Amino acid sequence: MSSKENILDALRRHTRETYEMPDLSRLNLITFSDPVAEFKAKTTTTAGARLVEMAEGEDLNAIIRTVVGDSVADTHPLVIASNLPDVTAQLNPDTVSEAQELARADVGVIRGTIGVAENACIWIPQTMKERAICFASEQLVIVLSADSIVNNMHEAYARIASSPDSFSQYKFGTFISGPSKTADIEGALVYGAQAARGVTVVLVNKK
Repeated sequence: MSSKENILDALRRHTRETYEMPDLSRLNLITFSDPVAEFKAKTTTTAGARLVEMAEGEDLNAIIRTVVGDSVADTHPLVIASNLPDVTAQLNPDTVSEAQELARADVGVIRGTIGVAENACIWIPQTMKERAICFASEQLVIVLSADSIVNNMHEAYARIASSPDSFSQYKFGTFISGPSKTADIEGALVYGAQAARGVTVVLVNKK
């Protein structure tokens, strides 16, 4: 039994009283007349990310290089990490010997499966061996299909729950919304403190 399972088992054994889940059917959930348009707007404002649209079948590699450039401060060739079959990458999170190798990636390219219009969050299931790719690179590129955007977090969780393969292999997933930011009590805002310094969402439109 893993440490996580031990902790959860101890909590279950020491729970003295349980309560039914509240009825959520009467909640007035936020919806939008155009969830895709709302997602685009929130991505570039609330989330602070860059948005690039591409047509299905367009060259993703060309878009990546246009967004982040061919070199980093003209000091070294761009190092891309990804396990997506249509991305030319120098590092693969499925084949690196340890997660620390991904720390030298300038750009991580991953795929999101659900976009949320109300807050521009994107659901990233772990479909790679080393999930450090989601957090270790300086720049993160998230590829998302426009037809996978939902109105709110309730719809997103419902879609995750209805997908039996969401946690089939690695049992992990996370929502990402824009670059990593933190500020101290004096109001000094720092980007990239816990994860990527910059995030670009590549929104793929069906033909």
